[in-house]
Amino acid sequence: MSDAPFPYGRIHNFSAGPAVLPLSVVEELREQLPNFAGMGVGVMELSHRSKPFLKLMKGAQGRIRRLLNLSDEHTVLFLQGGASLQFLMVAMNLLQGGTADYIDTGVWANKAIKEAKRYGTVVVPFSGKAENYRQVPQSWARTPGAVYTHITTNNTIYGTQLHGLPESEGLLVADMSSDILSREVDTSKIDVIYAGAQKNLGPSGLTVVTLSPRAMARAALSDAPTMLNYKVHADDADQLYNTPNTFGVLALDRVLNWIETQGLHTVGETNRRKAQKIYDVLDSSAFWRPHAAADSRSDMNITWRLQDEALEPVFVKEATEAGLDGLKGHRSVGGLRASIYNACPEQSVDALVAFMREFERVRG
Repeated sequence: MSDAPFPYGRIHNFSAGPAVLPLSVVEELREQLPNFAGMGVGVMELSHRSKPFLKLMKGAQGRIRRLLNLSDEHTVLFLQGGASLQFLMVAMNLLQGGTADYIDTGVWANKAIKEAKRYGTVVVPFSGKAENYRQVPQSWARTPGAVYTHITTNNTIYGTQLHGLPESEGLLVADMSSDILSREVDTSKIDVIYAGAQKNLGPSGLTVVTLSPRAMARAALSDAPTMLNYKVHADDADQLYNTPNTFGVLALDRVLNWIETQGLHTVGETNRRKAQKIYDVLDSSAFWRPHAAADSRSDMNITWRLQDEALEPVFVKEATEAGLDGLKGHRSVGGLRASIYNACPEQSVDALVAFMREFERVRG
């Protein structure tokens, strides 16, 4: 008999992405794989132009609108290429030789900056690079006439997160790949949201993009190539210019339903509580060295070092043996990281906290 903490031999999964999915969703998907909506075929075998799939697609778009509190006038696209392709598409469609502010809070913001420089002038009002991205800004100077401001709301590598949204005279563009729908956010301030699905929304291979009417009006002036053109995708009658990741759309819809059932307020409270349990351990003694500044800490990714860094490989090894997987930090900062996205059960966080306290007792 398996001594794994969950059914099917599943363990405590702290992977930064692709990340843990709700077990109930995994079970739903398993049931629907051979026969979707009574069609006698699975969703991966079904035409993306069929009525059952179009109904699924529209339903998932509707859930996105409701959960993000977006109007019917907002465009919701399910694209491919991950957030990495959006670094290019945002600038290609919106910048058009103009100026944009990019807030440099880490590796992913840097990648977006690199792509944007191909299409206009990039101003970086804030960069946390000098202190290895321990802190995110509370405010910054805005460039007059900037077409848009680009922010990364959560930084998986460094364990930092923006806890408020800036005012922006131009468009506000947000890479929300790692904290979308993890808490209530005033999305009325945001014109473009993009997020790879593989952290909080489902499996990899699907990217959610939302655009406000004024963002679409700007994008309509772009001469971006067909497959990289927001207007081309939006103008298709079903927002299906090309074949989407059909299984990814089904998984997304089921995850969104799981979030809706709880309510976003409850999801946010649970995430805050889970994160605080780990931060309480990190703040309890000098044995632990949290990476992120206290005012910039993420509820999604908690990063830290040990006072004796030689013990970090031991921590990872013993944690893995105890059924706690995915705790090795990103290679750019080293150390340790626990990614506790929406679907990470509080039971897993409790198991990690207990392991940390015992590790300190034995090794401290």
